Amino acid sequence: MPKILIVEDEAAIRRVLKKIISEENDTYQVEEAEDGLIGLEMITKSDYDLVLCDIKMPKMDGMEVLEKVKKIKSEIPIVMISGHGDLDIAVSAMRLGAFDYISKPPDLNRLLNTVRNALDRKELVVENKILKKKVSKKYEMIGESEAISQIKSMIEKVAPTDARVFITGPNGTGKEIVAHWLHEKSERRKGPMVEVNCAAIPSELIESELFGHVKGSFTGANKDRAGKFEAANKGTIFLDEIGDMSLSAQAKVLRALQENKISRVGSDKDIKVDVRVIAATNKDLKKEIEAGNFREDLYHRLAVILIKVPALNERREDIPLLINFFAQRIAEEQGTATKQFSAKAIELLQNYDWTGNIRELRNVVERLIILGEKEISENDVKLFASK
Repeated sequence: MPKILIVEDEAAIRRVLKKIISEENDTYQVEEAEDGLIGLEMITKSDYDLVLCDIKMPKMDGMEVLEKVKKIKSEIPIVMISGHGDLDIAVSAMRLGAFDYISKPPDLNRLLNTVRNALDRKELVVENKILKKKVSKKYEMIGESEAISQIKSMIEKVAPTDARVFITGPNGTGKEIVAHWLHEKSERRKGPMVEVNCAAIPSELIESELFGHVKGSFTGANKDRAGKFEAANKGTIFLDEIGDMSLSAQAKVLRALQENKISRVGSDKDIKVDVRVIAATNKDLKKEIEAGNFREDLYHRLAVILIKVPALNERREDIPLLINFFAQRIAEEQGTATKQFSAKAIELLQNYDWTGNIRELRNVVERLIILGEKEISENDVKLFASK
């Protein structure tokens, strides 16, 4: 039920506004505050979906209320109301973050449209926040082992900078999680995070995928197309499995890093890009360099900061935490109660040889939840977690 607060020092106007809004929709819960100080206190203590606030009030005027609310609860839409039809005041209010500005006496249709639009906007903001939390939860880094603690500490130091980061580690260890943490904790978090799996793209298409192409540059290029570097402008590009990238594409990536410029396939025109590059591989690039498969100059450009993600077998003390995390996540996804794992079951799983790392552990936990008893037992592990 939408909750609306009217902050207005004139009782008659408060009553009129409340009557209009309540009659428009009887599900609206409308509350009143007789001045700015009381209004601010109510907003601080309670959650409102919309605030209608007069500008000229004793004790604390509406502009001050607006400024303070935007600092503590920025998601609340605030509609400013004033009997003074002053354009400068309206402009100032909008600059401070007001959703809209309405003059007294308010036009009935305009007022109701503004209320509806503001409530719709609040709902979208809340939905976006929930979605962001879900996205962030997807990339949680679970573990308290020394190796994971060191990675978390390094991320805290490195993320706020624009330093390039090179992440190494076996398949399934969570290199992409480290990349997402670096982005989320950086100044670029408001910009895009673009992922490219270099191993999944055919070598003849990798340059087009990364840098785009112009119409007619090759068979199938029916129109101009921007590449991943352009899409990641002002944000971060994550080049996963970069060890599988062709040498010609490596040369273009090197130029992009050196000059902050790229050119689309089939074009001589330079396009400026402002992108932070994070790369990852499961290969030993020093051996790839010796074999002539990877450019040494590109490696040194990328490897400003090195982060090694350990295999799961090297951080077995994190396995109970990971099992609990995956069990909760799977229950949420399936809409079921979370199943518990017995101490013996966890101990047995801790002693497995996890060649597939965290990805394999997650699959085994899901299998056990589906096939096991209400509490996952040692016997369940022996029956269903066989490798």
